[in-house]
Amino acid sequence: MQGLRWRLCGVLVMACILSIKAMAQKTFTWQELRDRFEMTNPTLQAARIGIQESRTQEITAYLRPNPEFTESTDGTQLTPNQGVWQPFAGTQFTSSLGYLHERQHKRELRLESARKATAIAESQLEDQQRSLLFNLRNAFVQTLQAKAVLALAHENLNYYDQVLKVSRDRKQAGDIAQVDLERLELQRVQYETDLQTAAVNLRTAKIQLLSLLNDRTPVEGFDVNGPFTFPDHITPLEELRTEALAARPDLKAAAQSVDKARTDHRLAVANGSTDPTFSGWWSHNASFNNPVANNTIGVSVTIPLRIFDRNQGEKARTQLDISRNEKLRVATEAQIFNDVDSAYSTVNSNLTLLAAYKARYLQQAERVREIISFSYQRGGASLLDFLQAQQDYRTVQLNYLNLIGSYLTSASQLNMAVGREVIQ
Repeated sequence: MQGLRWRLCGVLVMACILSIKAMAQKTFTWQELRDRFEMTNPTLQAARIGIQESRTQEITAYLRPNPEFTESTDGTQLTPNQGVWQPFAGTQFTSSLGYLHERQHKRELRLESARKATAIAESQLEDQQRSLLFNLRNAFVQTLQAKAVLALAHENLNYYDQVLKVSRDRKQAGDIAQVDLERLELQRVQYETDLQTAAVNLRTAKIQLLSLLNDRTPVEGFDVNGPFTFPDHITPLEELRTEALAARPDLKAAAQSVDKARTDHRLAVANGSTDPTFSGWWSHNASFNNPVANNTIGVSVTIPLRIFDRNQGEKARTQLDISRNEKLRVATEAQIFNDVDSAYSTVNSNLTLLAAYKARYLQQAERVREIISFSYQRGGASLLDFLQAQQDYRTVQLNYLNLIGSYLTSASQLNMAVGREVIQ
């Protein structure tokens, strides 16, 4: 009686521990994972700092030229008839101030080019985020698939244990031989192996997710939840192509690069123009014509003669850069069509197979297993037939789950190709 009480206490303690663990475990949906990823991923954080750096270049681009101040002296000499050096005796001081005037809207064009560079950097950040979200989505799908396979492994093992229980009863009754029972028990190791493999795969998938989230939460305290299924149909291909052209950030960045190249060419043309420097000066010295006049002011204009250097090289380079970026934009558009079409074909192929499994093969495998199992337990089927039916059922169920995982992965690929989530 005392031993029974201790066992009951142990069971209660274990139940409490498991309950506490379940309460401590945090389960995330896909949207929650995505929000957390966008907030905590260090790669995205570094890219956002790059955007801020690009904005500081706008400040530099719009700065005006600094004025120039010059202080000069002249006329310092020996004092007559004394032969003694007297510093600054007879020195004349002249102060001048000059400023370079930029023509042809150079400063405004520099600012426009810098702003367009920032816009390109923002689009490139969106494209980088698109790729990283694809990796996150794949890890999320792998975790859901591992959970489904683990549940299937538990179900298969429990079912087989029931078969073993019935077979042991039949052995006691003399319906089957000892060797048949041992062969059945040997087959149990396959189901135990499936269970352990599925548990390891689930743990590995969770570790990958936590790594992408930059999260140090123990695996036992982390879980995900979401639909592990598939729809009957998807959006038509032409609509997906249109959406991809409107949503893909790399195509947007390519178009922005063409626009920036045109601005850079205008800036190169403006830089080929002449910028005058206006100066004004004041000096304190006596005039030979008018001894009373000691202060003099004057102005000057300096105009560079751009005979040889008219920025010809930059003008030609930026003109060629426009054509180069236009070709890259066309290439990006062609790549988008290729990405969408390839991903769409893979999704359709998976859906075709899944529809066949759902409509026919799953029910057939389960029906065959039940019929053979019923016949074997009553002596109407051989042991080999029974084991083969068990294996067929296990294979069909596992293939079905793997096909759903393949579909969800290809759906993630299609979402990445389009540039937004067209399939949840």
